[in-house]
Amino acid sequence: MRWTVGRPTTVRARIVALALAPAVALTALWSSTMVSVTTELRALIRVQGVYDDFGTPVDTAVGQIQIERRLSAAYLGARLDTAAAAGLLTQQRRTDRAVDAMRAAVRGGDRGRLSGRQRQALDAMVTATGRLESLRERVLSRKIAWNTAVTDYSALVEPGFGVQSALTALQAGQLAREAQVVVELVRVREFVSREDALVAGARAAGRLTRGQYRELAAAIEDRRVFELTYVPDLPADSRAPFQRFQRGELYGSLERGEDALLRAGADRAGAAVAADTWRSTTDRAVRQYMLLCTESARNSAERGRTFAYRELARAAVVGVVGLAAVGLSLWFAVRGARRVSRRLENLRDAADLLTAHQLPALMDRLSAGEDVDPVAEAPPLAAGEAGRDEIGDVGRSFNRARLAAVEAAVKQATLRRGLFAVLLNIARRNQALVHRQLKLVDTLERRTGDPAVLGELFRIDHLTTRMRRHAESLIILSGATPGRRWRRPVPVADVVSSAVGEIEDYPRVVVPPMPGVGIAAEAVADVVHLLAELLENATVFSPPHTQVTVRTGRAGHGFTLEVDDRGLGLDAGRLAEAHRTLTDPEAFDPARHDRLGLYVVGRLAARHGIEVTLRESPYGGTTAVVLLPAAVLAETDPRPDGPDGPDGPDGPDVMTETDALPRGRAGTAEAGSGGSRAPAAPALPTRRRQACLAPELRTEPEPAPGSGQGRDLDADEMRAVFGAFQRGLDLGRRGLPRDTDEPTRPEERTPSADDQ
Repeated sequence: MRWTVGRPTTVRARIVALALAPAVALTALWSSTMVSVTTELRALIRVQGVYDDFGTPVDTAVGQIQIERRLSAAYLGARLDTAAAAGLLTQQRRTDRAVDAMRAAVRGGDRGRLSGRQRQALDAMVTATGRLESLRERVLSRKIAWNTAVTDYSALVEPGFGVQSALTALQAGQLAREAQVVVELVRVREFVSREDALVAGARAAGRLTRGQYRELAAAIEDRRVFELTYVPDLPADSRAPFQRFQRGELYGSLERGEDALLRAGADRAGAAVAADTWRSTTDRAVRQYMLLCTESARNSAERGRTFAYRELARAAVVGVVGLAAVGLSLWFAVRGARRVSRRLENLRDAADLLTAHQLPALMDRLSAGEDVDPVAEAPPLAAGEAGRDEIGDVGRSFNRARLAAVEAAVKQATLRRGLFAVLLNIARRNQALVHRQLKLVDTLERRTGDPAVLGELFRIDHLTTRMRRHAESLIILSGATPGRRWRRPVPVADVVSSAVGEIEDYPRVVVPPMPGVGIAAEAVADVVHLLAELLENATVFSPPHTQVTVRTGRAGHGFTLEVDDRGLGLDAGRLAEAHRTLTDPEAFDPARHDRLGLYVVGRLAARHGIEVTLRESPYGGTTAVVLLPAAVLAETDPRPDGPDGPDGPDGPDVMTETDALPRGRAGTAEAGSGGSRAPAAPALPTRRRQACLAPELRTEPEPAPGSGQGRDLDADEMRAVFGAFQRGLDLGRRGLPRDTDEPTRPEERTPSADDQ
């Protein structure tokens, strides 16, 4: 299975992703729920330990603050009572020790076991005790009324109830209700302590104001209401101790004292109860309420632990079942994805086989002219016919498209063959006409001795030679072979000279002396044509005032010919396209008419194993390197060869070496644009009449100096000489006298390829 960053790339991956997305979502939801549930359950298990570590120090500090509150009220209510002041200072030191222990427990304990709410409640309690010193200063300096001091001390105690609620809070139905009841009963102790403080202040002051009396009455009523309301809600094991306490003597003494305070009113409340009896009763009641609430809290914590262990076991079972369900769904998803993916892979493999092997082989057979039955060559894919689902529909659609593609390829190949046949027919006819035109021009050249007329005929001859090359290019592009063939190897100098003679700007081509290397007879025509196309490109795509240079050299595996031009050259992209055209000539595209020459070169090179490469020229243009393999090279025969050589004529499609050379220039040297062309062969010596005879035997006198008989002939005179030579040679072959005026008839000549 392949994956990439961001999105899956295979059908299997996408199917698995579709199944994986809800599975992951369910897993995340399940994990969140399990974490939430187990967190609460673990909190239930830790309730007892957390309360012992953090709640007990808070309870102790609250109890000491409550006692300090009572003593502060008594100190403020009395007038310069030294004993009350001493007792208050002693209690303040006890309170400080309890508060320091609480702060150490809150700040130095394992706060990782606490929830956010619990940490917040503990921090609020620590912050509240920070106001204790300023309150004490006002108390000791008597800058505050005793009832106001009671209210301020009560505000310091109030956050302790929040700590109790946070540490014992349970989110599990009846357990949560039980914990809340325990927290509310903790306030009963606070009410009793507040009553004690108010009575102490009243006794010290001698009386209570109306507002102070209302506070005392409210504290008594709140204690009784809370106890009557919340004790019945406690579980039996926690309710029983409260009920035993309510039936005891201590509780009765507390209620009788409270009743006496309520009956006495504001003026007589300070004397309504005996100081020692009331003090003893409230101290023991506060301590008893603390013990009862602590026992109730422990019972609640124990039930919470039992509930938590049971729920954890249930959550574990549910978790295992949930994981199994998720895993099973993923397994089904992967299995289904694998099945679908396997079918698609089979379809893909069949399609790859078709496109990579079967269709190319079919196109090769069609290109070779073989008749192909589309139905037989495009059988339906077995992978595409399987199944009646969407994949099967895709496979059947692909089979239909495949058959249509094969039929279209067959029709296209048939059309191309017909087109090429038409082009080949036209090219053959043009070739025959061009050959006849060449014979006619040759006849005219042999019949005239006028240099001006011969010059015009040579230009016509040159133009006709180029027309022949273009006709042969059409034949090559049509997949056929031109008719020109040689009987024996030809020197490379003649081959290059013939190629130069087939282009328009031949004077711009600079040809160096050539080594004595020959081209095999069966490759001469194609090599001439190949070089002519490269030379034509070099002259066309370079400025007209520049030269095109030909260089030769031997290579380890053959012989190289290099054609350099001085044009603008090709960029990397166009050079790569040109190389593809040369190396894959079968991919002929008629629309790319600007590369017909390269297609021709590529096909000719492929026919003989010739390697043609293009590269940047040192002159700034392009260099075409032609590597002729050893199979194309051959030893040359020094014997002369003409249309009727020793081997006899080769039939109507055979042209000889003499026919291939540019008319009137085979053996001359011409200059153009500062460059020069070497003679087509080692140069002939100049013949002089009777030069080899003794002076006594000569019938003609030696030419006088400056008479012009020993001078070099110019080009026109040389063309006239060779024209006369060719006409005489033709007359001698036909056995006619030299001075005959009978015109030459084509049917009396040796048949050649030009007669087609």
